[in-house]
Amino acid sequence: MSRHIPRKRFGQHFLTDPDIISAIVHAIRPRSGEHLVEIGPGLGALTVPLLEQAGHLTVIELDRDIVARLQKRFPPDRLTIHAGDALTFDFASLPAPLRLVGNLPYNISTPLLFHLAAFASRITDIHVMLQKEVVDRMTARSGTADYGRLSVMLQYRFDMELLFDVPPDAFDPPPKVDSAVVRMIPRSQDEQSRCDIAELEKLVTSAFSQRRKTLRNTLGHLISPDGFASLGIDPGRRAETLELADFIRMTNHLGNH
Repeated sequence: MSRHIPRKRFGQHFLTDPDIISAIVHAIRPRSGEHLVEIGPGLGALTVPLLEQAGHLTVIELDRDIVARLQKRFPPDRLTIHAGDALTFDFASLPAPLRLVGNLPYNISTPLLFHLAAFASRITDIHVMLQKEVVDRMTARSGTADYGRLSVMLQYRFDMELLFDVPPDAFDPPPKVDSAVVRMIPRSQDEQSRCDIAELEKLVTSAFSQRRKTLRNTLGHLISPDGFASLGIDPGRRAETLELADFIRMTNHLGNH
């Protein structure tokens, strides 16, 4: 089979380092009978060892040349292929519970993470490789420079753990940035930790719209001085100093008023 030329428009960087591949598979611990879904299988670096342990795999791939390669290489009873864009794929069309894995294209990683979050109730866990800078933002704690909208919105849905970093030379072609593998496990939410996700998104977007400004400036049009007082939140603070629980309380406050 002729060599596949990586395509820039698809953000293709193919994982080649056997030690990194082995570490990812070990972190996933696939078992027979589980519904594993690989996003962007590419040339099969993870697909092959996952198949060896799970027996069957579902993959979502946008590049038609790679789809054709996969169809030639693997029988349909072992590899179910969905040719299309993971950004618009309906993960509810697959039988739950799902275990999602993949080396995500860096050019669409943030919108893709938000898309996956919408299906959190159908997911057991997610193991993905992303640009390290994005993983740092996903897992950031309040009070740090990396903490922002992505941190809050994903931490509302998932418990996340940075597993290990991956250097550029683990790929062909090497990206210009470091990468990292992250584990995401959907959070179980009780009454106290739940709110309207669309309203939370609006509030968090406003709060972080101007990072250097205080909540009085960014959220004053939504929450009155008395509202801040009743919540026990100082409007002179900045969004990056708030915990996830603070954003949930403010969202529920808005829903009640």
